[in-house]
Amino acid sequence: MRKLVIDLTMIVAGTMLYALALTFLAIPNNLADGGLPGLSIILYYAFGWSPGIVNFVLASIILLIGYRVLPKRTIFLTVITAPLLSFFIYITEQQVDSLGDPLVSAIFAGFFIGIGAGLILRTGSSMGGTSVIARMLNHNFDLDLTRTNFALDAAIVSSGLFIIGPLNTMYTIVSLFVGKKATDIILEGLDTRKAVSIISAYAPEITDEVVQQMKTSATVFEGYGGYMKENADMAYIIINKYQIMKLKRIINTVDERAFVVIHDVRDVFGGSFSWAKKS
Repeated sequence: MRKLVIDLTMIVAGTMLYALALTFLAIPNNLADGGLPGLSIILYYAFGWSPGIVNFVLASIILLIGYRVLPKRTIFLTVITAPLLSFFIYITEQQVDSLGDPLVSAIFAGFFIGIGAGLILRTGSSMGGTSVIARMLNHNFDLDLTRTNFALDAAIVSSGLFIIGPLNTMYTIVSLFVGKKATDIILEGLDTRKAVSIISAYAPEITDEVVQQMKTSATVFEGYGGYMKENADMAYIIINKYQIMKLKRIINTVDERAFVVIHDVRDVFGGSFSWAKKS
């Protein structure tokens, strides 16, 4: 029950932020967006139709057609999310004048839209738009989910070229880029983790120093070098981005010739990370 209350609170906050960003920043400056809200706005520019009502009608039709391909919990939350988003758009549309600077408006519209979308997606809900269509196409025709969703959003944004012109379409692309980064922050957090793979003959010694000096766990795998044709151990360590320089110093102290690969990880849980949260 507590989880449901938290999810509903996040949905209300997310839909409100998303809607206000559209009606206070995007629409007064002739900017568009991706997904169904973007299509609703473009239809508003073209025919004067209420974007709140259009978004509600289109989302309802898509949900009625595509509910079979969605998990039950997602359907339940989306049935709440889509009407709420449409309602907040409807009661605030045509209420605000342009700020006079479409680029600044695009940046901040993207930021707040991204935060709103991130809050909605964190609950497991959706806005009942292109993501549902992409799931249906994936289910029926085995089309790639991510690419299909991107293609649908790109088609909606591109259609704005004929309605809002190339300049405002480019501002819209800026807004979408900022929104994607803001959504990533909400979904992944600011404290991103790094996975470090260290191939070295002294991998066990390196992990010992890491455990002692950095108070984090490390794993050693036995491997075989395909180029050198000899055994080569690999240490695997997860750290946050602020620990990279310290780790590099430890590696160089133990083995200057170690081969190191560092890459981002989307999420980390369990093991010592769970212990750190509980302590």
